[in-house]
Amino acid sequence: MTSTASRAAAVGTAVAGGAALGGAVSMGTATYFAHRIITPEHEKKDDVTVVSVDADAGTVTLRADPQTTSAGRYGLWLDHGRGHARLGEVVGPARTEPEEHGRGQRRHTVVTRRLLGVDAGEMVPGPARWNKYFYCGDPGSSLGLEHEDVLVASDIGDLPAWRVPGDPAGAHGEDWAILVHGRSAQRGETLRAVPVLHRLGYTCLIPMYRNDIGAPPSSDGRYSLGLSEWRDIDAAMRYALAHGARRLVLLGWSMGGAIVLQALNRSDVAHRVQRVVLNGPVIDWGSVLAHQADLHFIPRPIEQLARSLLRSKASRHLLRVAEPVDVAATNWVDRADEVSHRIFIIHSMTDETVPYGPSQDLARRRPGLVQTFVWPQARHCQEWNTNPSLWEDLVASFVR
Repeated sequence: MTSTASRAAAVGTAVAGGAALGGAVSMGTATYFAHRIITPEHEKKDDVTVVSVDADAGTVTLRADPQTTSAGRYGLWLDHGRGHARLGEVVGPARTEPEEHGRGQRRHTVVTRRLLGVDAGEMVPGPARWNKYFYCGDPGSSLGLEHEDVLVASDIGDLPAWRVPGDPAGAHGEDWAILVHGRSAQRGETLRAVPVLHRLGYTCLIPMYRNDIGAPPSSDGRYSLGLSEWRDIDAAMRYALAHGARRLVLLGWSMGGAIVLQALNRSDVAHRVQRVVLNGPVIDWGSVLAHQADLHFIPRPIEQLARSLLRSKASRHLLRVAEPVDVAATNWVDRADEVSHRIFIIHSMTDETVPYGPSQDLARRRPGLVQTFVWPQARHCQEWNTNPSLWEDLVASFVR
């Protein structure tokens, strides 16, 4: 073989090796991305820093970031979740202040907020975790409402749920509302909606679903993006009907919206649902995957490969899932003709997690049946936090 031929052979071998390595890296990245989407994230780390507390002024100063500078009211988990405080609006603009650090000082941008109350523990400087739910605890400790801990029988096992009777003076004494929280969230996410529903007379049923902390896990311990979780909401609907509900209203946040849409499509008792309210819902998981891939600089071909892995039976063992997850089956813009319930969607145009475009697209595809209210400024599922009275007025007008 000539030297030129030898060099060509060497180059060809290197190119083939590089292609194989690149393919392996792409497959690994796609597998990791797909796995992250379907794996519950129950371990939450502290993500904000309390710089100082002024008890006399009723304020707390925190390191400034997109969360701590957001308008509205929020909660703060203290002491690794053992304590909790509630924060009000920002007081004045963010500012730069010196902060002691080791043997010297650093300058950090900080923001001061109203301290509305400390529910548990002690508010002191140090690490904490942001709580967009605002409330903590159960309906009794957080809202002062009578409630009962009940079990909803599903095919996966008994699901813990809160049952909150409606105000007897309300007009909907025979109607029930079932509230469905989002991905890797807790039932407390839905508490923001309970007061307005309670005033209207609705009995609120707030269930866990499979793979929640405290609920039975699925056989693989993975989410199926609503394609199996809907059975737990079907079970909650049947529980409500068996306990005297005349009509049902369903409310879902984020992935809870995707679960509700599957339940409406698949449940034999879906005809008993009168109204549906969705807040920051996943109308199309494909758009969410594409958005998250862009945020994390994952090339679109790898994101598409991740979708293929999710729906392939051959990759079940690779992803450690019991059943394939067909992302296309979660696209309710494409499946708009199958939507038959009156739906009201509240979705922020600045939602950084779930794009609001599919919510608008579904409404355009089903005018008169699906309505949207595009919230001008709020982070994911935090519309209520920025203007509780407007959120409650919108929901009350629709479900009334």
